[in-house]
Amino acid sequence: MVASTTTTVLDAFLNVTFANQTAVDNESYSGTTPASAVPNNGTSAPVAGDSLSWDDATWILTSSFIIFTMQSGFGLLECGNVSSKNEVNIMVKNAVDVVFGGLTYWMFGFGITFGMAAGTNAFCGVGDWFLDSDDEHMGVVFAKFIFQLSFATTSTTIVSGAMAERTKLNSYIVFSMLNTVVYIFPAHWIWAPNGFLYKMGVIDVAGTGAVHLCGASCGLVATLLLKPRIGRFDDEKGSPEMSSPTNVLLGTFMLWWGWLGFNCGSTYGIQGGKWQLAARSAVSTMLGSLGGGIVGVVYSYATKKGQFNVGDIVNGILGGLVSVTAICAIASPFGGLVIGSFGGLCADLGVPLLNYMKIDDPVGAVPVHGFAAIWGMLAVGLFALNDGLENFSFGRKGLLYGGGPYLLGVQLIAVVVIILWGAGISFVLLKLIDVTMGLRMSEEEEELGADICEHEIDQNDDPYEEIQRYLTICDDHENKMAAENNMAAEDDGKGTAQEMAVAGRRLGVFAIVRSLFTNDKTNRPYQPNGIADGEDSNDSVNFDRNWILRRAMKGEQIKDNQR
Repeated sequence: MVASTTTTVLDAFLNVTFANQTAVDNESYSGTTPASAVPNNGTSAPVAGDSLSWDDATWILTSSFIIFTMQSGFGLLECGNVSSKNEVNIMVKNAVDVVFGGLTYWMFGFGITFGMAAGTNAFCGVGDWFLDSDDEHMGVVFAKFIFQLSFATTSTTIVSGAMAERTKLNSYIVFSMLNTVVYIFPAHWIWAPNGFLYKMGVIDVAGTGAVHLCGASCGLVATLLLKPRIGRFDDEKGSPEMSSPTNVLLGTFMLWWGWLGFNCGSTYGIQGGKWQLAARSAVSTMLGSLGGGIVGVVYSYATKKGQFNVGDIVNGILGGLVSVTAICAIASPFGGLVIGSFGGLCADLGVPLLNYMKIDDPVGAVPVHGFAAIWGMLAVGLFALNDGLENFSFGRKGLLYGGGPYLLGVQLIAVVVIILWGAGISFVLLKLIDVTMGLRMSEEEEELGADICEHEIDQNDDPYEEIQRYLTICDDHENKMAAENNMAAEDDGKGTAQEMAVAGRRLGVFAIVRSLFTNDKTNRPYQPNGIADGEDSNDSVNFDRNWILRRAMKGEQIKDNQR
């Protein structure tokens, strides 16, 4: 049998791609970039040719520790954006991202991204399962692992913001473990020396595509599957108010700080010319954030009738940071400023666009990490400088510097591939979780808040007001259930304890409310100093006030004893 010689369009494209990889614009690129010059390259076997030194490893580890502070920043920003009844739950989910996502990344994530054992190919790596190393190589291997682990958990944290205020914690824990699968394959394609996007010449120095765009694609699918929060688009009031703008701004500053480690650390060392590229990364990162911040301020002033909206300013800064991340080491200062400015605009314009489409993204994760990331990946094809120090640019330069359209073309291909992968795989994983465990909290749990339902934590400063809110919610849903069964809800004349008991049997969440707010109640009416106040002795409000006063007195006694 004669083998077929038919050549597909894809074959022809890849042949041209690999041929162009070796010589572009008469630049002297040999096609054999040393491992030390590959951003985020990580191998444990073989290690030969990897020229990382102890000072490089120190740089990588220090950058990794700085990146981990971004988890705190994400947590503060997210909990400040949501209602106070869910802020503890948001912080717990950010901890879960590291705990469970980090576990699966150690188990198989690093191996699929950078494993070099037999069977490794352009789609995925093989080997390094349950990562370990011998004494000779552990400095290089473990430094790379910690750095990449911080990237993987950041990608999952992006998704948590899009899922905020309506996702069950047990389902989210499972998702945080599985989302490692969504991130590790694009990371291999872009950063591993044999990844197919790497071989095509795609440039993503610090993860605009692999981390942010991939995370945003997953976040968009998640928020579409979950559907909007209760009442989110029922009126024309606009976005819900932030529970803590101060936390939002504090989280932004922590992210800002962490981003410097994110981008500068992606030079993967300081020896040779990498310390110079790290310095350039710092400058372009700062100027990108400044450009985005300026756009955020101007955008808010122009669209909010002279007001300076915290959300617009923050989204502008973060959009600028996301967009400059792919090109940070090979961008001029002016290029970083322009790229960040457009990135901030993409983020700010994206928020009202999603609102218009009735897509509920509580923290603006999709516009900031998605829309700005698309622009940032394409901006590489326009603004990239040719790197003659460590060859991060693969011998190419952007279209605006006379480099031709090739780089812009492969960056566009990377954008499409990452979006399709991130959205497709995350849909499968989230749908499986939804079918088996359920993704969304019940309506009652959502109204009560995740803090009280999943953590038994009540943040309200006014216990009387909070109890009335809980009782009202219980009443509403008990009456709703009664109506559905053609039954009339009966008032036993003693507040709502009996109705809550019925609701608690039918809806487990009310058992929590009952245990927290009815343990000390008696059937006696409210009688301050033993004298009735003249109102109906069976009035539920008085009844609840009586219980609250007794609880408050107990609290004061405890405080006095502690003093």
